[in-house]
This record gives sequence, C-alpha cells and structure tokens, in this order.
Amino acid sequence: MQIWVDADACPVVIREILFRAAERTGVTMTLVANKPLRLPAAGNLHFLQVPPGLDAANKRIVELMAAGDLVITADVPLAAAAIEKGGIALNPRGELYTRENVRECLSMRNFMDELRGSGVNTGGPAALSQRERQMFANQLDRLLARRARSQRLE
Repeated sequence: MQIWVDADACPVVIREILFRAAERTGVTMTLVANKPLRLPAAGNLHFLQVPPGLDAANKRIVELMAAGDLVITADVPLAAAAIEKGGIALNPRGELYTRENVRECLSMRNFMDELRGSGVNTGGPAALSQRERQMFANQLDRLLARRARSQRLE
C-alpha cells in the first residue's frame, strides 16, 4: 500500500499526522499539489507538483495509484475514482469512503453545487474539530495496522 495525498486542500494538521504515521511505519507517501510544499526529510516521503488546473492533482493521483493504495482526500469525485480503481479513500475528517457511501456523497455534492449555482449561499465546511482529527488518526492507524498484518502473512 502506498499513500497518496490530495495535498492542495489537505489541512496542515492532517499532513502532520500523516508524516508521523509514515515515519513510524515506513509506508511510502506521495503528496500531490499544484504549489510547492515542504516535507520532512525522509526517503519514503515524496512530493509531486502538477500544473495548475482544474482537477490536475486528482487526475495524476488516479493515473499513478494502484489497487490497494490509500488516497487521502476531501474531494468526493477523486474518492469515487480511487475506489473504482480498487483503492481505499479516507477524508481528512476520518470518514472512510466506501462503494456505497461515495455515491450518496456524490449526490449530495452535486445537489449543493446546484444550490450554489442558483445563488444560494451554502457556506463552507466547518473547521476541523479535535474529534475529527482523532477520528482521522484512528482510522489511519487501523488501515496501516491492516496493511502490516497482511504483509506479515505474505
């Protein structure tokens, strides 16, 4: 399993959790963004800069990821594409996307887009709470522990 991070919109606190997890487990992690980011010096951490443009990072992640890889994103279409390709998708609030719930999330996203398109101010997402940070860290730990168990069985 490799971790792919949709880093343009990933909160700094979530990136820090990811850096600590990558250091602890040795899992390879690649952050993809259209602007430069600073990473800790580690052989298993990589940065891939994509050109500016709508969904450029998303397209690159889907192109490079493999089945079984973990994608960290709040972008529902990217999560859906990752799942379709056999990957795992986790959002920064600790919610694991599944084949079942990603369809519902896409429907809600499209509905909210329609509302915004008609002039309704829907507001943005709430600030990331301490509880959500902990949910993310716990879910990430579970996924990495599952990876470690499967590697031991091989």
